[in-house]
This record gives sequence, C-alpha cells and structure tokens, in this order.
Amino acid sequence: MAHREEVPDEAPREKNPANGSRGVGPVDQELEAKILELLAARAATSTICPSDAARAVGGDTWRDLMEPARQAARRLVDAGQVSITQGGTVVDPSTAKGPIRIRRAK
Repeated sequence: MAHREEVPDEAPREKNPANGSRGVGPVDQELEAKILELLAARAATSTICPSDAARAVGGDTWRDLMEPARQAARRLVDAGQVSITQGGTVVDPSTAKGPIRIRRAK
C-alpha cells in the first residue's frame, strides 16, 4: 500500500449525503469562478472549453483539473448560470459524453 502524504493546507472534504461525492473545496470554487470570469471576458454567444478554466487554475498540472472543471460546469448549470453544449446544441450535463463547451445561460 502506498503512503499518502497529507496536505495540511486543505481541510478534508466531507461526503455529500445527497450523492456520496466529496464536498466542494477551494479549488472547485476557484474553477467555478474562473469559468464565469472567462465567459464574462468573451462575447455573450461565445463558449469556452473546461480546459480553459483548468489551465488558468492549475498551471502545469491543469490536466489533473479536467474532471473537476467539468464538475464545476455541471454545478453552474444546476445554478442556472451556464449551459453545456456539444456541437452547438445544449445537452444534459449528466449524460454528455466526450468534448463539451460551456456558454452563458440564455
């Protein structure tokens, strides 16, 4: 069994009883904010890729943030702030497979 080093700067996340997942932490909140910031800097009809937010937040380790960035986008969909598209069509984020784009909600 590999030894896991504890990260003192980040408090442990409690499980969310609604879905069994870990709670939203500081990096997740940063990704949500970055998605909104990137969209605000573009035309109202423009889209971004989750990798844009992951790169902006994660630097050289941005690939590790790809799934968290997609999850952040899904939370923003639930909040009514963004839509997720594939091929220019709004899709259900819970069933979307493959590359997605994020745009401001209409």
